[in-house]
Amino acid sequence: MKIQKINRQSIGISGFTSVLNHIHLPPNTLYYKGSLPAERIKTVAIVGSRKPTPYGVAVTHRLAYDLAKQGIIIVSGLAYGVDAIAHKAALEAGGVTIAVLAGGLHRVYPAGHAKLAEQILQKGGALISEKEPGVEARPYDFLARNRIVSGLADAIIVTEATERSGTLSTVGHALEQNKEVFAVPGPVTSLVSVGPNRLIQQGAHVALSAEDILHVIAPELTLQQSLLPLGDTPDEVHIITLIQSGVGEGDELLKRTKLSAGEFSQLLTMMELKGLIESAGGNRWMLR
Repeated sequence: MKIQKINRQSIGISGFTSVLNHIHLPPNTLYYKGSLPAERIKTVAIVGSRKPTPYGVAVTHRLAYDLAKQGIIIVSGLAYGVDAIAHKAALEAGGVTIAVLAGGLHRVYPAGHAKLAEQILQKGGALISEKEPGVEARPYDFLARNRIVSGLADAIIVTEATERSGTLSTVGHALEQNKEVFAVPGPVTSLVSVGPNRLIQQGAHVALSAEDILHVIAPELTLQQSLLPLGDTPDEVHIITLIQSGVGEGDELLKRTKLSAGEFSQLLTMMELKGLIESAGGNRWMLR
């Protein structure tokens, strides 16, 4: 990763980070690379499994992308899985994302995300840590940094997590900090949906779309039409409606559209080129 200046500041200096004054065990000093907003901007933390299912990948991307499109800052921990998907989706949307690291900023961890970290900085975001440069992260530092991830946010979204996932420590901090907690419902047979489903049982907000989050933390914002795309033909409208209703598997879409395999493949290709849909992997499709 390209060497960049590491800045040091008290959390009270920036209006954006001053919210950390109110969390349990607030850091005295923050180290950061990149740019931090001077004032508070609505911020959402998105966290979850390091090994999400195709469903988790699709829903994490969609939520992060749509929220970033509305000017919401996306914060996460730069880990593999849900964290990285959320950061990347925010960047794809042209938004700003902030990564909170467990160790000093002299080293990006995991090393495989060095390029992603650089992209975050290039696009106006920041890397943050409470650890001095040169300090390596210890196992318990990853749990400790979760209080900063939730502390910077107005709301936290859990997309997929097992019942005993470390992700739920972030939820614990969020509840302690009186932050809004959202969870994405998932199949009861999926181990990585047990965490979110339990949270919903316990009173967390249900997150089905970016609108659900905006309604709670930023009701003055309305989703632009680009987040609810309209097709140019009846077949395109049909595909969009099906995906919005939760039908994303390619074979099921083909069956419901009643098109030939060739017509269906051509239709998906055209919609992808128009930026209406994109592949979620595993022959699944989601809206852009």
